[in-house]
Parts: sequence; structure tokens; C-alpha cells
Amino acid sequence: MAQNSNESKIPQHVAIIMDGNGRWAQQRGLDRPEGHIAGVESVRRVVKAAVNRGVRYLTLYTFSTENWGRPAEEVNAIMELFCRSVIAEAPELKEQGVEVKLMGDRVAFSDKVNSYIDKIEGETAGGTNLTLVLAMNYSSRYEITDTVRQLVAQAAEGKLSPEQIDADYISAHLYSRNYPDPDLVIRTGGEYRLSNFLMWQAAYSELYFTPTLWPDFDKTSFDEALEAYAQRNRRFGLVK
Repeated sequence: MAQNSNESKIPQHVAIIMDGNGRWAQQRGLDRPEGHIAGVESVRRVVKAAVNRGVRYLTLYTFSTENWGRPAEEVNAIMELFCRSVIAEAPELKEQGVEVKLMGDRVAFSDKVNSYIDKIEGETAGGTNLTLVLAMNYSSRYEITDTVRQLVAQAAEGKLSPEQIDADYISAHLYSRNYPDPDLVIRTGGEYRLSNFLMWQAAYSELYFTPTLWPDFDKTSFDEALEAYAQRNRRFGLVK
């Protein structure tokens, strides 16, 4: 994309619902796991594009809590693909100054998967160019429910009064408390919904939907989303 005045309107935080891997594979007569393998290349391209464009936080909806309901063969293939990707991608991520963080409930993962989560977080710790947040076993409703449970427990112990609870206090107890709310949420694959992703955090995010299936989403596609974002007039419920 050519340099222009919109270059100064780069979103600080981009979140992506990476949809369409399975359909991409089926359109080509392949098994669904093949689509997830192809999707890893798109992750690689978008991470590099985000670093080059000056995005500071990139959150990817990697695996939702609802995804456990998919066929066991597909779930197992996704988990194995994640482990292999950690080995393959960690050196380049570290070289690019990308710090990887997981956001979600790790309890349901196997010891093997958890060890690879620890590995990628450890090997990329300290990266300063981009924080790559992988939303794995993540559900916005569960996140909010878990936060409410924590606040109720604090109140029951006499450590919290109702007057202390406001939007900022809730935000400070969500899984995403260490990251700013997303400025831009992208969904690939032609669907028009958030699918239980960052529903609290995305209250005032700009939304961008594209029919492009995730394995076909590339640097040009990412730049087009950033260009669309730069054209938006963000008012946050106010009047300008």
C-alpha cells in the first residue's frame, strides 16, 4: 500500500478471527486439517506485516472453547500443529522481536501442549516490537463469568465493596488486563459475527469483515484492512 496520510492511523491493537481454514481445504478436496496447516503460513505473513506496519499488539483467535466439540481427529491435528509450529516459528519470532503470550484457560490442554506454550512464551520473552496474543481455549462469556466469580469471592471475603466495581475495575480482572482493547477486529471467511471473541474488549472496536478465507489472507489483505480502519471516524459514543 502506498505511503499516505493514513500511515499515521495505524491501530495499536489488531485482533483477528481466523475463519475459513476448513472450507478452504474442502474447496480443494482436502481434509480439514490441511486447511489449518495452510493457515499457519497466513499467520506468519500477518505477524510479519504487523511488525512492519507498527502494530504493537496482535491477538489471534487460535482455538475457542467451542472448538473442543469438533471431531477429535481435527482437534488432535490442531494441537499437534501448534506444537510443531512452536519449534518451527520460535527462532523467527524472536528475531523479529515478537513476544508470544497465551490468553485462555490452560487447564484443558495436555501436558505436552502446555509444555510447548511454556516454551514459546519463554523463548520469545522480552520481545519489544510486537506482542502476539494467542487466544487458546478462549471464550469471552467464560472469561466474563470467571471474572464475576473472582469479584464475588473478593466481596464474600470483605475485600471488595459494590461501589468499587466499575468498567475499569472489571477490565483490570479480565484475561486481557495486560493489553489495550483492540482498535480493529478483523474476521475472515465471510461471516459477520464475533463468535464469543473479546465481546467486552471490542465494545468500541472497529469491525472489518472480508470474504477471504484465512489461508488466502496475506499482506495485501492486511493492508486493505488497515486502510479501511484509517478511513473510520472513531467517536466512542461521543459527537465530533
